[in-house]
Amino acid sequence: MKKEEKQIRGIFERPAGSGCWWINYYAGGKQHREKAGRRGDAIALYQKRKADARRGVKLPELVPGRVVTFGHLSAMAVHHAETHLKTIHDYKAKDLVLREPFGDRPAAEITPQELDKFLTKHCKTPATANRYRAYISLAYRLGAENGKVTVNPARLVRMRTENNARLRFLSRDEYKKLLDIVERDNPDQVPAFVVSVYTGMRWGEQYSLTWAQVDLKRKVVRLTTTKNGSARNVPLNSVTLDALLGQQAAVPHESEDMVFPRPGPSSDCRWWFAPALVEARIADYTWHNNRHTFCSWLAMAGVSTKEIQVLAGHKTINMAARYAHLSPEATASASERLVIAL
Repeated sequence: MKKEEKQIRGIFERPAGSGCWWINYYAGGKQHREKAGRRGDAIALYQKRKADARRGVKLPELVPGRVVTFGHLSAMAVHHAETHLKTIHDYKAKDLVLREPFGDRPAAEITPQELDKFLTKHCKTPATANRYRAYISLAYRLGAENGKVTVNPARLVRMRTENNARLRFLSRDEYKKLLDIVERDNPDQVPAFVVSVYTGMRWGEQYSLTWAQVDLKRKVVRLTTTKNGSARNVPLNSVTLDALLGQQAAVPHESEDMVFPRPGPSSDCRWWFAPALVEARIADYTWHNNRHTFCSWLAMAGVSTKEIQVLAGHKTINMAARYAHLSPEATASASERLVIAL
């Protein structure tokens, strides 16, 4: 006859006779239940949870004043961008979007499944989903470095496959049409548009640029903080030089003033750029595509992939290699060397 097991407070079997044991305990005024497995495991886990809750070691979220929310981690990521990256607009935008679904949630309770579901529902493209995933992961990483959390659920969220086969860039005719519309409706914004297309600077790099970083005599812009973490010099050709000289004459400034001042810290160029695109009937194009236009025009002019990487500030040459197919002369020349070698 099987000996009847002694009932122990805080553990129970559910369903009865299944051999699956659970624990039930109170901490911080709240009831908690956890599936433990075998009866012996349940006893050990119950004792550990009660001891940890009393010390506030394992469950810091149960100790008053020590709840770490995702909003707190997100604020750390925004501060990191302000201090190190100077791409604050994009980080603030993501912080604002994520605040509603996750801001007040304890960071340790958010699961990879929840994050994946949010990205699927909210993000229209795989690239956008991957950018949000990277932001969330950064927030948790900074939290871990500062002892706020011990997990990073974003690392377990699948990366979306991005389709970079088609890189949207402006033809010369499209550029001329768009430039004419901007000159007519928002002439003050012409230098910003021209500099974007003819330097390939990222939005955050261009709109955080100060006059102290611009050397018109040496015809170079010094970017001290970039997306890939490396400083670089951006050479100024005759078109960008004229645009910057015009901007300098039009906007009173000191050396620490922004080259392209904005009405507010969160404002961007969409208010004038988007209507111009609509009138010019240019679809599937954003401000970031100006960077693709810059790299594509370089490739079509016969500039090498390595030179494109340097000029655009790509971290790897693979990023610049996406534009190689636009240089048919270079490809034909390489193919012809095979014939010469025979």
